[in-house]
Amino acid sequence: MVINTKFRDLLFKEVRPEPLAFFRIIFGLLMTFSTIRYIAKGWITDFFIRPEYYFKYPYFHWVQNPGEVGMYFLFGTLLLSSILITIGYKYRFAAIAFLLSFLYIELIDITYYLNHYYFVSLIGFIMVFLPASKCFSVDALQKGETESIPNWTILIIKFQVAVVYIFAGLAKLNYDWLIDAMPLSIWLPANSHLPLVGGLMKLKFTAYLFSWFGAIYDLFIVLFLIYPKTRKIAYFFVIVFHLSTTVLFNIGVFPYVMIAMTTIYFDKSFQINVVKRLKKLSTYKTNIVTTHSYRPSMKSVVSTSILIFTIIQLAIPLRFLLYKGDLFWKEEGYRFSWRVMLMEKAGTVFFTVVDKESNNRIEIVNSDYLTPNQEKQMSTQPDLILQFVKIIEEDFAKRGKTDIEIYADSFVKLNGDFSKRYINNKVDLTKKSYHDDLDTWILPNN
Repeated sequence: MVINTKFRDLLFKEVRPEPLAFFRIIFGLLMTFSTIRYIAKGWITDFFIRPEYYFKYPYFHWVQNPGEVGMYFLFGTLLLSSILITIGYKYRFAAIAFLLSFLYIELIDITYYLNHYYFVSLIGFIMVFLPASKCFSVDALQKGETESIPNWTILIIKFQVAVVYIFAGLAKLNYDWLIDAMPLSIWLPANSHLPLVGGLMKLKFTAYLFSWFGAIYDLFIVLFLIYPKTRKIAYFFVIVFHLSTTVLFNIGVFPYVMIAMTTIYFDKSFQINVVKRLKKLSTYKTNIVTTHSYRPSMKSVVSTSILIFTIIQLAIPLRFLLYKGDLFWKEEGYRFSWRVMLMEKAGTVFFTVVDKESNNRIEIVNSDYLTPNQEKQMSTQPDLILQFVKIIEEDFAKRGKTDIEIYADSFVKLNGDFSKRYINNKVDLTKKSYHDDLDTWILPNN
């Protein structure tokens, strides 16, 4: 009971609203920039209009591509809602519109899954429930500002950022990363052309240094960001670390996402001063209004919801423990577990269709169905392989060929190891489902 009381007191302690307003602006600006970048690079056409087929997330097969006009409408909604979040106009509506459009886009094709997209989805979900427009916003200009907000609105963002870092650090505590310095031993030499440091990229020592530093950084950076005396130097390392990964690896905007999101750990005095200066520069003036305190019943609802959300976010990255075998090889429980840049996995897979009626064997050309990225992702992920088998099967059914078998000749190379046969080429994959034990058709990594 005492713990429960202290927990509630911590959650509902009244704090200044400026840190949340600061975060809202940072988040909105980052999403605005990212959306414009996505559109400018022509990725809407490349990723969502040009492909003929799409790979689906489990239980989300109903999410269909809405066509060219529909895709541009979704991205237009995403851009507009990001701008509205930034300025805090019609905030609740904008946050919901952002979340729904972002989620729908991400659910269209699983081959474009990235950790930072998942992270943005979670932050977007959290933002829907936060009073982030109660300070320095267009909404506050019209309705008045609040003097304080409950502490949980800040703590929940800090928690989510911490989950990313800590689980990314825990995921690095494996033999390949720490003992073999893989996959950095493969990736770093590709940067030997860089001035000054290029020669160091070829050294095995550098791969070990980066591997161990990366693990230590992810595991402990949040602690150093929380502690006031180490916060400034910790954020300096945040910037250096993520900018370094930007230079060395092609991982999109993820480093900038993390640099921006960790500002939530800044001292509130910094965020208050920034917001005050912005108000002064923009001649922003509004009335201060007080908010009604939470009713006891509402406190219970909020506390329970936060507890459930916390448990879910801790459980999802750990679900891989429910599966047997090599995680990197089978990838069961790999997604949504904050395993960032942990493996170099490449494969080739050739499909053969056997027409049982004529006994003809037809070799499938994967590129006739898939984009290069889809083919690359499919060739090493069991669930995508089975989805592609279903695509082939349905295509042949349209041609009147319904009595067929499909076999795969597949080889996969993981973290610099020799290429190994991945799929049992004697198994008819049309008879397999992802709910089946993978051991019945995926060969062991030995």
